[in-house]
Amino acid sequence: MAPRILVADDEPNIRDVICFALDRAGMKTTTARNGTEAMMAFHKGGLDLIVLDIGMPEMDGLEVCRRIRKTSNLPILFLSARDEEIDRILGLEIGGDDYVTKPFSPRELVARVRTILKRSGHGPEPDATKGAVSVGSLRLNRGGRTASFADVPLTLTALEFAILDTLLTRPEMVFSRDQLMEAAYGVDMQVADRTIDSHIRNLRAKLSAAGGRGIIATVHGIGFKLTANIEGSA
Repeated sequence: MAPRILVADDEPNIRDVICFALDRAGMKTTTARNGTEAMMAFHKGGLDLIVLDIGMPEMDGLEVCRRIRKTSNLPILFLSARDEEIDRILGLEIGGDDYVTKPFSPRELVARVRTILKRSGHGPEPDATKGAVSVGSLRLNRGGRTASFADVPLTLTALEFAILDTLLTRPEMVFSRDQLMEAAYGVDMQVADRTIDSHIRNLRAKLSAAGGRGIIATVHGIGFKLTANIEGSA
């Protein structure tokens, strides 16, 4: 079944460009002209991802994301203008999966949508990534896209899951930002360091809330790794 994508932007020409690109890529699109319409479409259900403009009237994209994240981890790809760097980072911190900066390449947008959909369980995955993996009290079920710490469920976005999965494959290894970017986004994808940092902050907050404080350590000048705390918590 074709993934269903909501394109929420107040500019008709941008909606048309995005829908045309996604439709050609085999996806099914629906549109919203503002934040209120985006929330109405979300509540109807049946969506696999939202392409969400930050600067919309009535209710901006950040507020739409905040409301959606109260009840759902539906993947969200933000659109932002070049002079909205603070809003882009905030968008990732409140639960956005990724962002594309205007003006954008339709091909890049489609590639990012495909990556997020793949990470959220839409599209083929190599057999080697299936099954469950655990270290200490941290457990991931790759087939079911679920995670838990000390039997407390972790509600993760698709990219948070991908990053945590990568760290979990080699608990003693320090992963650079570039390695985590490649694991989460795939090759040939330009992503700012701050994007990974925002996802790491979200992961730390969710793990801490489940009792796993300090599991992800920063190795200054290199990257991130899982700490020994993960074993001691078992």
